[in-house]
Amino acid sequence: MRRITSLVLGLTAIGTQAAAQANGPVLTLQEAVELAVRNNPTYLQSTTGRTRAGAAVRTAYGNLLPNVSTSFGSSYREGRQQFFAGQAFGSTSDVLSSSSDLNINAQYSRQSFLGIKQQRANLDAAEADVTNAAAQLRMNVITQYLNVLQAQARAAFQDTLLVSNQAQLELARARLQVGAAISLDVRRAEVQVGQAQVARLREQNTAELEKLRLFQQMGVEQPANVRLTTTFGIEEPRIQLQDVLDMARRSNPALQALQSRQRAADVAVSSARASYLPTLSLQTGLSGFSQQLTNLDGQIAQAQSQAAGSRASCFTTDSLRRGAGMTSIGAVCNQIAFTPAQEQLIRDNNAQFPFKFTRSPINFGMQVSLPIFDGFQREQRVQEAAAQRNDTRYRLREQELRLTTDVTSAYRNLTTAYQTVRLQEQNATTAREALALAQERFRIGTNTFVEVTQARSDYERAETDRINAIYDFHKAFAALEGAVGRPLR
Repeated sequence: MRRITSLVLGLTAIGTQAAAQANGPVLTLQEAVELAVRNNPTYLQSTTGRTRAGAAVRTAYGNLLPNVSTSFGSSYREGRQQFFAGQAFGSTSDVLSSSSDLNINAQYSRQSFLGIKQQRANLDAAEADVTNAAAQLRMNVITQYLNVLQAQARAAFQDTLLVSNQAQLELARARLQVGAAISLDVRRAEVQVGQAQVARLREQNTAELEKLRLFQQMGVEQPANVRLTTTFGIEEPRIQLQDVLDMARRSNPALQALQSRQRAADVAVSSARASYLPTLSLQTGLSGFSQQLTNLDGQIAQAQSQAAGSRASCFTTDSLRRGAGMTSIGAVCNQIAFTPAQEQLIRDNNAQFPFKFTRSPINFGMQVSLPIFDGFQREQRVQEAAAQRNDTRYRLREQELRLTTDVTSAYRNLTTAYQTVRLQEQNATTAREALALAQERFRIGTNTFVEVTQARSDYERAETDRINAIYDFHKAFAALEGAVGRPLR
């Protein structure tokens, strides 16, 4: 009977495993981590700090470049004269005008150069924050992946217990028929089957819930019938405590982030003190304007009048010359006239709006300013920067102490978990042998069903503890990797 029961258990386990392997997509641990890095919302939020820090570095470099600005404007003035002190000014024609300018300014101080160093330190800290977030995400995904495997292992174990209880129920019924057992034994076996069914249902539900949490960590929707295929072996940890402590102090991203922020705080103090130093400002610019009348009749009439006046004056001079017996200049006077070409020239010279600018003189300027007193604002900035630097140093020291504690605790938990696994394996083996012995004694009628039930309870508890110990060991390894800040296997 024991051999038949073992065969049934083995066939059931094989059938269950084959059915699971035949359906659904496959998800390895590495794939789960990669999907989480690409899709986990919390982790993706941490990467925005790196983007902002990169923009701040570009801005710090940009502060060394001159500021360039340009402007363009236009205006319209009605053709109406204005009077000042009884005198009329202005054109009688509507006037269109435009202007444009290009300004270049540059300002240099010690703060401009220290800002680059400070922002680069902030960028290093942001990079370390992203690395730390990735390490934490990896640890969370590994832990949840193990939670799923642990729940599935417990569910599979409940399947085997259910089959065993059903076989024991059939044995009790057979013994009752031949008078070797009482009806109470059958009732107890039925209770055991019912309890095993409830336990299996709960473990299966737990496995599905843990799988949902895994895909929540990954940031993607869960496909149907997905299978986790990564396996984990139990090996005695070969690493030493001092080695992992040294590794953590060199590569832990949270510690590196605080170290970068301390460097940035040191630069911030120097930058605040640099406000006592002079600042050099350079400036140059180029501008131009244009103006155009909308009605040129008055200007053309004025030019015609001036030409006619010049012609009349020339003939008057010619008459005087001839009266004095001098040579006549009448031919020259006949050439004085307002021609269409002159009219077109006036129109062409007026056509300036909006982009035919008349350039103004280029100007260059340089200024050196030295602040003397600003109401103790510089002193306040220096003190605030120094206080922030001290706070950063304290946080760095706190992180160093926490790192030592976390790594040491995780290492000790790992070694304890490994020893626990070995002890629980021995306990499970002993409990399995005790159950087999109790079942055999019940089969031949030398003990009661109560003793079989007790042996089965002991075996269930020992086997469950063994499963939990195995996955607690792997979780402890993941916790140690999270404390160190990098994979260790």
